[in-house]
Amino acid sequence: MDAGGGGELRGFGTPTIADVAKAAGVSPMTVSRVINGGHSVREATRERVAQAISALRFVPNPAARALARGDKLRIGVLYAPPPFGIFTDFLIGALNQASSRSAELIIQGCDMDAGVGSALDWLGRSRLDGVVVTPPLADWPPLLDALKTGGAPVVAIATSRAPDWALSVCIDDFRAAFDMTEHLLALGHRRIGFIVGNPIQSASAERLAGHVAALAAAGLPDDPELIADGLFTYRSGLAAAEELLARPSRPSAIFASNDDMAAAVVAVAHRRGLDVPRDLTVCGFDDAALATSIFPELTTIRQPIMDMARLALDLLIGEIRSRSSKTPASQPKHLVVDHQLIRRESHAAPHGPGRAPGTAVSTPDRLDPAVQP
Repeated sequence: MDAGGGGELRGFGTPTIADVAKAAGVSPMTVSRVINGGHSVREATRERVAQAISALRFVPNPAARALARGDKLRIGVLYAPPPFGIFTDFLIGALNQASSRSAELIIQGCDMDAGVGSALDWLGRSRLDGVVVTPPLADWPPLLDALKTGGAPVVAIATSRAPDWALSVCIDDFRAAFDMTEHLLALGHRRIGFIVGNPIQSASAERLAGHVAALAAAGLPDDPELIADGLFTYRSGLAAAEELLARPSRPSAIFASNDDMAAAVVAVAHRRGLDVPRDLTVCGFDDAALATSIFPELTTIRQPIMDMARLALDLLIGEIRSRSSKTPASQPKHLVVDHQLIRRESHAAPHGPGRAPGTAVSTPDRLDPAVQP
């Protein structure tokens, strides 16, 4: 693969050990012994195998060799600095699963502003057996196209746009956002602000679409005045919250597309003298550590990122084994896992403008079964 002056990401393909064995007039086991430095091979035979390897331009499959010897597989994890909000949880799940599956994780940042060259150069030098791509890289076509050319198995995390040739693990972002908006509507909110995430990521569009669909199902119009742009960062959440709360008729609830932006909304509300949740309900998405580190704790959508990491490693290792043994994979290529609406202390029925007629005022759930120890 062209990596802008860098290395090659090792893939799986032809010719095979069987082809080399046939050309050299020996058994595949003999070829394997030569490749792995075995000493019980005659020098003349070793030379014939070497000539066949050279003539066929055969490149030994590192994954197959690792599996045959019981060595650890080398799996690369690519992320874009700064890491996404629940990257730490992802790493814990991935590291735990890698340990249990005798795999080694090699983690590398990829600066999207600098292009794909440096990341691919690193991947080529690392001689990886498979690659995990995290958001927002999982939605970045230049990187995915380059990885496809490399041929090694790839699993994309938290994207609804994973290409058919790759593996993927995600939640149903549309349904999750629909559920949260439906929850806010059931509380009596009718003016619900929404902060969109990074436009690069497929999750952003899916969450906005789910929110709008829930409003439509309740017979409410899609009001552009209640939509603000964000980037999944705390700073972008501050700007979006200021925009929404400066409206002449401000929303009674704000649903942010991730917990970082929701935490920023809480900060802006406090600065404006608004009580959360009495004056303003605030909800997030992801259930990051930040969701329980602020006051009040956030009502949010739980994206089970540790489970997603474990499943991603299982899918990837299964694909590596399948390709090495040249047997069809028995596992699905794309997994959609369940989300969960976590009720904490940042939501309540509206007390002023934006309250639906006849709606009873309620207090937030103080202890939801989903968040009990």
